[in-house]
Order: sequence, then C-alpha cells, then structure tokens
Amino acid sequence: MARPPGPLLLLLLLLCLLLYLAAAGRPCGPAGLSRDTVLGHLGANITLTCQDEVPENATVLWQVKQQEAAEGLGQQLVEGNTLLLRRLRYEDSGHYSCSVGSHLLRSLRLLVAEPPETPQVFCYRRSHDKDVLCEWPQQERPSPGTRAMLWVKRRFVAENATEHRCRYFSKARKFVCRVKVPPGTDETKHLVVSTCVSNSAGGSAGKDKIITLSSILKPDPPVNVTVEALEKAPQRLQVNWSYPSSWDPRFYWLRFQVRYRPEPAPAFMEVRPCLLACCLSLARLSPALCSLQVDQVTTTWLDIRDAWRGTRHVVQVRAKDEFGHGAWSEWSQEAVGTPWTDPWDLTSETEPFSSQVPLEDGTYGVTLLPRLFAEDDANGAAGSVMESSTHPVASPYAFLVTGGSLLLGILLFVGIIVRYRQIWWTNGQETTKPEGEGQHMLVPLNLLPPTLSDTPLLSHPAPSAPGMLLMTHTDHSSSGQ
Repeated sequence: MARPPGPLLLLLLLLCLLLYLAAAGRPCGPAGLSRDTVLGHLGANITLTCQDEVPENATVLWQVKQQEAAEGLGQQLVEGNTLLLRRLRYEDSGHYSCSVGSHLLRSLRLLVAEPPETPQVFCYRRSHDKDVLCEWPQQERPSPGTRAMLWVKRRFVAENATEHRCRYFSKARKFVCRVKVPPGTDETKHLVVSTCVSNSAGGSAGKDKIITLSSILKPDPPVNVTVEALEKAPQRLQVNWSYPSSWDPRFYWLRFQVRYRPEPAPAFMEVRPCLLACCLSLARLSPALCSLQVDQVTTTWLDIRDAWRGTRHVVQVRAKDEFGHGAWSEWSQEAVGTPWTDPWDLTSETEPFSSQVPLEDGTYGVTLLPRLFAEDDANGAAGSVMESSTHPVASPYAFLVTGGSLLLGILLFVGIIVRYRQIWWTNGQETTKPEGEGQHMLVPLNLLPPTLSDTPLLSHPAPSAPGMLLMTHTDHSSSGQ
C-alpha cells in the first residue's frame, strides 16, 4: 500500500492555513443593485429615459419622490420622454416615475453615491479597563447609506471573528468602532483587525492591522494644569495637574512629561544635553530660543527651578503608562505662569540658572527620588510619588553677601597691585641712577673777588693727625653779627 508523500501533505496543510488566515475578515463589496436602480455620481450629469418609443401626441410627465419625503407626496417635473439632471447632489436621490395621463410607464430609483475611501484604521485604549476604540478619518463626507464594519480575531487561532458596526461622526469627520474587551483578557496576545466600508457605489477594505491590547494604550491628556509662582523665588514655578477621568490611578499609575518655554518662543523645541550649553548661550540674547522638556516624572506636580525671571512661561503635560506600554497621550491644554518678581527690584536679571541633569533616554530633566504613593483627593487622583532632589536656589541675601565679598576681594586685589607697582617702579629707578648720584658736589659759583682784603678771613687748617678731631671756631664778629 503506497503512502501519501509527507512533504506534499504538509504543503497542502500550510496552504489551507494561509488561506484561512487571509480570510480573517469578510467580503467587502458594493451592495447589489436591482434592475430598476440607476447609480449617479456626485456632481455629474445624468439623463433618465422613460421609454424607447412613445405614442405621438402623448404628453409624458415626470414626477419624483425624494427618499426623505413623506409617503404619497411627490414633486412635478418637466414634460418629455427624457429627463436631464445636472450636477447631482445627494438630495437628488429618490424614486422617479414617468406617466402619460394616469397611466404609469416606468419607475426608476436614482442613487447618488461615491465609492468609499479606503480606511486606514488606528486602534487605541484609554486605560487598562476600557474598551478598544478603532477609528479612521474621512476626507469627504461619506455617501448616504455607507456602511462600515470591523472584524477582530485572535491571530493563529481557528475561531470566528467578532463583528462590530462602526458609526460616522460628522463633526469629527471620522468612523469609530467600539470593541468590547472581556475581563481577564490576555493583553499580550496578538489580534487581527479587519475593516470594510461599502455603499451602493462600491466597497473598500482596509489593510489588516495586528495589535495587542498593551501596545495600543494611549491615555487621555492630563487635566487641570496650573502654573503658580513661588514667593521670593524669581526662577521657580510650581506646576500641578490631575489624572484624566478615564484613568483610575488605584490600579495603574501614569508617568508624565512636562515641557515649558518662554512665551515669546513660537513653538516648543526639545533640548538635548549636548545642545543645552549652546541653547543657554543663545538664550542670553533671546530667551525665545530655548525651551526645555522634563521626562520621567510620576508625580502630579513639578518644581521648575530654571525659569526666566520676570518672563511669562507656557507649560504643557502629557502622560503614558507607568511601564512604558503604548503611546504618549496628546499634550494637555496650555497653562501659563510668571515667576515671582521683587516689587523693589526694577532691574531683574535674565541669566539662566539650570538645575537639570541628563537622563538615561537622552532628554534633559531633573533627578527624582521615589516615595510612597498617596491619594490627593476624594476622587482618587494620584498623589505625589517622587520628589525633586535638586539643590535649592539660594536666597537673595546669600547673593548679596556673595556679591559684597566678591567686590571687597576685587578692591583688595587692586590695592595690592597698585602698592607693588609703586615698589617695582622705585626699585627700577634705583638700578638706573648714574655714577655719583646722591653725593653733594661743590660747584663754583664764580663769586666776585672780595673788595675789603685779599687775605682770607680763615686760613686753611693744617692737616691733622689720624684719629684726631678737628674743631674750628668761627669769629662771629667778622660776620657782622
């Protein structure tokens, strides 16, 4: 007895499995049209014909009843065997009939529709205990009667897909589908999502999307963001916010990102550690060139310690699952605040003081230490679980003492330099004196010869012996005294 070839059998089984996985969704195509239905495209012209041959001298009358019109009501149209409709609108859809007198010749149904756009589905989940929402935008308003469906099934599992009907929201201009998640569902299992949009003019199927419940987490943005100034702290701002109502912090926490910039800056710009020094240098010329972003914050507050003095700041916060699953939420609404300004200080400085340090992921943030989690309010909002460990900013009195000491040191240094400069100048003069300087030399004055006597009043003394002191006596009488 011959055995079936093993490799061929495995190939057939694999082909059947691939075909089954490819058919995870449902056929997507236009709804069937009856023989008396005419399809018209939006903005196009169309001609309706009553009959090929009409008796002579017969008056053909057209009548239309729109889909929104009440039963038994109709609108009288022009006469003739053909009816020309220009620039079709969705409101032109309805039942058109032609008759001669009371005799009905033909009845047609006109549908004005456009083929649907191809859906590009995006699925997300606001928290671990919420349903999955899948949506896709629409460039144009879909035709009346457009139907959108979504199917979900587990990957590599032989089971039927669950079907979900999607709704169109005209204000948001998008389709939204809600998928129920049973409690206890494994959030790491892969799911296959298929979509189809169809109407009378055609059908369009979206590309299958493979997701997991943990990878599509996207919280709502934080709410109640406030920015407050701290008294006697010209470079600090206290930012506070709350958890979104869709996230319950009693079971899972969120981590937050905070970004802030001076109000003249047109947009936010993430600053890396390697660019911070350059940014701060440029900021001396224009504060609007520099904006910072703080990451890895699990508290519902943040103490900004390097704000610009006397400058209005714009602050935003966004959130993500504490374990890093899913995506960041959208940024919260902007909140503004200005640091405290001394009313007696009319010349506030604008020098930046940065108390931030590089983080592991390359962003520039503050160092935080964990502490116990606590409830903030009766609604169960998350308390602060981490606190800043940055060094506190010195008080203005410390700056005054430091400035005075620095000024005194500068004056002392200048005095020492002046004193030593005089000494150096004096020593230089001594080293350059000519020979004989400092001795009192006798210079003849060319005095007139005496007129009274040629004999000098005093004779030259005889040389004395060594070691003896020579004393002379001056005759006061000869001096005229």
